[in-house]
Amino acid sequence: MILYYQTHSPFARKALVFAHEAGIADRLEVIHHETSPTLRNARVYAENPLGKVPVLLRPGASAIFDSDVICAYLDTLQEGRKLLPRDGETRWQALRLQSVAQGLAQTGIALRWETERRPEPLRYGALAQGYRDKIEASYDWIEGALDDEAPLHVGHIALATTLSWMAFRHLPPFRARARLTRWFEAFEKRASMQATPLSGDTHD
Repeated sequence: MILYYQTHSPFARKALVFAHEAGIADRLEVIHHETSPTLRNARVYAENPLGKVPVLLRPGASAIFDSDVICAYLDTLQEGRKLLPRDGETRWQALRLQSVAQGLAQTGIALRWETERRPEPLRYGALAQGYRDKIEASYDWIEGALDDEAPLHVGHIALATTLSWMAFRHLPPFRARARLTRWFEAFEKRASMQATPLSGDTHD
């Protein structure tokens, strides 16, 4: 299988960290592709009409995307404990945390557009503040809701890769939340995170 990747994407990293945690990273050929809303990558568009990574190319089958779907697919290929709980409340808790983490990353991306990437005369301060408020509210919610003793699941992976990216891009910090910070610092030491460091800049 081939994973279209980006070394500075929280979503692509989530898929690759998942593969490491599932013990199947050695089955992936990882190919870096630069993408952005203003930089059309024809190779990526040929597989994903949204022009985004990650994209998973499967021999003899259609490509799949985005990171949520790729992680769900990879979980079917491993023989160990499933990282997407199959049923019960644990499934919904894992998927809920994944959803919040994905939304947090998307909000961080939007905030970067309003404060850094968009030409300065076109930036909208009120919208940027709205994004900051959502980020702070998400940190507060996670601080109270995170089950830091639960067995590893996809929600944890999504959260760790998002928080790492937020720090990498110097977005509003989460480290005032002591419990969340302790959990993240422990997770960041995992081999899967050490094997997938963030690097590079966005090219628009």
